Amino acid sequence: MGASLTGMAAHESSAVGAVPAAGQAPAAGQAAAHGQGAAGHPGLADGLGSDRPRVADAVPTDVIELERALSQIAYLITRHRQHDRTAVEAGVPVSRASVPILRLLAESPSLRPGEIAARLEVEPPHIARQVHLLERAGYAESVPDPGDRRAHTVRLTPAGRDAIGRISQAGRQQMLKALASWSPQELQQLATLISRMADDFSAFAASEGIDVPRATSD
Repeated sequence: MGASLTGMAAHESSAVGAVPAAGQAPAAGQAAAHGQGAAGHPGLADGLGSDRPRVADAVPTDVIELERALSQIAYLITRHRQHDRTAVEAGVPVSRASVPILRLLAESPSLRPGEIAARLEVEPPHIARQVHLLERAGYAESVPDPGDRRAHTVRLTPAGRDAIGRISQAGRQQMLKALASWSPQELQQLATLISRMADDFSAFAASEGIDVPRATSD
């Protein structure tokens, strides 16, 4: 749930394109932006972008509330304090920036640093720094690239696989505590719907040409 959904969480709407709450009329500035301006001054609906659905008309309230809930969950599970707590419980002293690299390497035998940067959509120097830290900690190692001896790839060590496994387990335990009041039936229903949602988000991202990392099962 974390890797696939949090990456898709959208930012809150800007002041011009904000969606009014259910039952509320849009502000004057918003009305003009959505084609409801003063007479003689057509808005977007009558000019540029008229072939696109207007946000206020196209997005159901349920979807708006779902986006807000996902954004809140994404914030809670990715903030520094939460990572520090998870790292302590897992007994794995790594930075928050290193965890996505560990997860990605857990899915592949080995990857070039450039491939890691591309898949995580970050700058190569950032990956180089984090990989160096992981190597110093004994969680990763550089090996010659079989396809190009001038290059090298990065792979997890046994200690690295154990580390990402413990981080994942600590996160699951925290999730279990947060949902302690849920019945087994509710948890099963949530798992089914969230898995379906993650699959649909991944399929949509792939249709847009976005590389979507697979979820791990550590």
